[in-house]
Amino acid sequence: MNTLFLVGSGPGDPGLLTIKAYETIKFAQVILFDNLVDERIIELAPDNCIKRFVGKIPYAKQVTQDEIHALISFYCNRYRRVVRLKGGDPYMFGRGFEEWLYAKRRSIDVQYIPGISAMQGAGLNSIPLTHRGVSNGVWALTATKEDGAFACDLSLAAQSTSTVVIYMGMQKLAQIARVYVMLGKADRPAAIVQQVSCKDQNQVLCCVADLVMASENSGLSNPAIIIIGEVVDLQNTLRAANETTRIVI
Repeated sequence: MNTLFLVGSGPGDPGLLTIKAYETIKFAQVILFDNLVDERIIELAPDNCIKRFVGKIPYAKQVTQDEIHALISFYCNRYRRVVRLKGGDPYMFGRGFEEWLYAKRRSIDVQYIPGISAMQGAGLNSIPLTHRGVSNGVWALTATKEDGAFACDLSLAAQSTSTVVIYMGMQKLAQIARVYVMLGKADRPAAIVQQVSCKDQNQVLCCVADLVMASENSGLSNPAIIIIGEVVDLQNTLRAANETTRIVI
């Protein structure tokens, strides 16, 4: 039976692929991949594998979702092992389930293989998503709705003490900051993390009110995630504790 494999490639580093994802890519006949997939992961596929870029590059011409669906149908009618390879996890703001539904409605067999999401990779920057006594939960949100408008759910998340992780928010930094300022939480710790786990990974720390200025001063842009909450400040707390210890000694 011809099968569509919805595979998460993780945040970037090929070493963070799951074993199942690795094995699926190694035997792929066709790979439809996004722009967030590291080229070293694409190179794991066989030499005779058809590799098609179907990514959505920020601020540039994009392959539409309808075009991607058409390619899924075209290749799944001709090849037994078609891999739809996405950065992070296919079901975490990756439209993976839209493609699952499309394939299922056309009687195409589908297998989902999860991947490590960018927000989980934040731990590589010494930012845990939760920490006992600091954050008891996580909100994972997108700042941009399908029509490009600002996603207003953030106003609910900002009222909690949980960690807030925002995808697709780099064009909405001013609106994000405004939500927190209006709630009297302008000094809530925040981080912008770009290219999580990749060799050019970078981050900037600031308070949420200064997100726009921090982004401009650091030059950080898409692809990046925004993390807001007291967990961001834990690394500074550790540094301060270490410095105090050295002084006492």
